[in-house]
Amino acid sequence: MIEGMGEPWADPEVIRRVLAECKIWAVVGLSNNPDRAAYSVARFLQQHGKRIVPIHPRAETVHGEPGYAHLAQVPFAIDCVDVFVRSELAGPIADQAVEVGARAVWFQLGVVDKEAFARATEAGVAMVMDRCPAIEWPRHELPG
Repeated sequence: MIEGMGEPWADPEVIRRVLAECKIWAVVGLSNNPDRAAYSVARFLQQHGKRIVPIHPRAETVHGEPGYAHLAQVPFAIDCVDVFVRSELAGPIADQAVEVGARAVWFQLGVVDKEAFARATEAGVAMVMDRCPAIEWPRHELPG
């Protein structure tokens, strides 16, 4: 068992399953700013075989992938919605992820909304909060 993982939104089995099974990751808050965490985490995901989908009001192409202003504009299925916004803005994004049929929602380090977690998991969507896939990947000994 991984230390410090007692919160329901940090279930090691859910984290491992999301990282292993989700292939298409919509990254909310991803822009071409290399100083932002979303930029390097999206690159990490790509380097580990994931397709990233930038979601940002400017709908920029990032790491070679065309961006969209909103989740609802993405014309194909999304496996995981990775959220890089402040906690007070994250809940509605989790709700949108459920609406578009995402299999999972991932809130980055420092992003916590317990009510959004309850809504998403009650809707049958796996959810991780206050974690980073780039940190969790080696911790869960995934290949790559």
